[in-house]
Amino acid sequence: MYIRQQCLISFEDALKMQPETRLEKIFSTLDLYPIISRLPRKHNGPRGYNAKYKLRALIAAKIEQIPTMAALVRRLKNDPVFRYICGFGVIASVPSEATMSRFLRELTETGILKELFKSLVNKAEQMGIIDCTSIAIDSTKIEAYEKTKPRKYVSQNGKSADWGVKRNTDGNTEAWFGYKVHAAVDTKSELPVAITVTPANVHNSEIALKLVKKASSVLVKSPKFYLMDSAYDCNDIYETIKNDFHAQAIIALNLRGTRQPRAGFDFDGTPVCSAGFRMVYWGSDNGVNKFRCPHVLDKAECPFGTDWCSSSNYGMVIKTKIEDDSRLFCSPHRGTKNWQKLYDERTSVERYFGRQKKHLGLESITVQGTKKVETHAYLCAIALIATVTAVNTAEREQKAA
Repeated sequence: MYIRQQCLISFEDALKMQPETRLEKIFSTLDLYPIISRLPRKHNGPRGYNAKYKLRALIAAKIEQIPTMAALVRRLKNDPVFRYICGFGVIASVPSEATMSRFLRELTETGILKELFKSLVNKAEQMGIIDCTSIAIDSTKIEAYEKTKPRKYVSQNGKSADWGVKRNTDGNTEAWFGYKVHAAVDTKSELPVAITVTPANVHNSEIALKLVKKASSVLVKSPKFYLMDSAYDCNDIYETIKNDFHAQAIIALNLRGTRQPRAGFDFDGTPVCSAGFRMVYWGSDNGVNKFRCPHVLDKAECPFGTDWCSSSNYGMVIKTKIEDDSRLFCSPHRGTKNWQKLYDERTSVERYFGRQKKHLGLESITVQGTKKVETHAYLCAIALIATVTAVNTAEREQKAA
């Protein structure tokens, strides 16, 4: 089931604007001074290039889909309007490619973009764009800029590209040399609230709780649900989300290699009565799921009737506690309409990655190493959130006028 959810003004609405208007709106509401002021030293360069203007140029490069640093410098030199919007003088000189590359390296080493990302997420949450109720988690592949290497020559130190393997939508196995961008995305706005980058060989389940922790630390409102596909079907993820973050993990079961369900239950955690019928889910209360006799509810024709298992006209009742098995039991119960509705919202993270790749150049990396690729991913995410918050701000101001 495909669900398309909208924030007040979407990223696609911003794309319809003229480039100059779009950038002006973004930079008029994007306060970079608190971030720039935290850099360890001044970054004005030999000709006095302001660090704020250089950061604006890097963000603008993502929005304008400028693929390389050399192309960005050419655009700054040849387009006076673009140069002026970024903050540089109309007839003044612009930073060289080497200057911009050094600045990007400084951003990577300080990790200051993470603070800018966090501040933008907080702003979007305050504006009501980010809802926080449900968070979808997934990863996407990014092929390395560097030359591929045989597996035996790869340094598996977590700092460089590695080989990854995954099944595509057709069920075929595909391999790539590069990285994974992992993201936690608010399902309402389809904006990221936490991201990280790993070599491609790192399994998704190893990063899930790291993203949950990041999202929880950034957001003011605590999410109620974390949505993931079957690659994240691990006991530790269910238990930690329930016990440490007081939320519910909505994860598809990975039944590969499973021969028999738990005794007395079906594969999805639904109790099976002594006659072999699946019992009927009858609601949840305070972490306890209730199931009733299917014969009494006309959901099955039991040859033994109700008296065989219960003397009550209400029929036999079985209750399951989530705390007894947080993977098998959940609320809402797995397979119900409410559970499926929540799980379908997981596609929001897939649309986020698609938007990042199509409009912001997430796949077009020209750097090497996990940290630098993460800087690239943060710039793409910052560009997206800044665009959506800026256009929503302008829309609200127009309505208030």
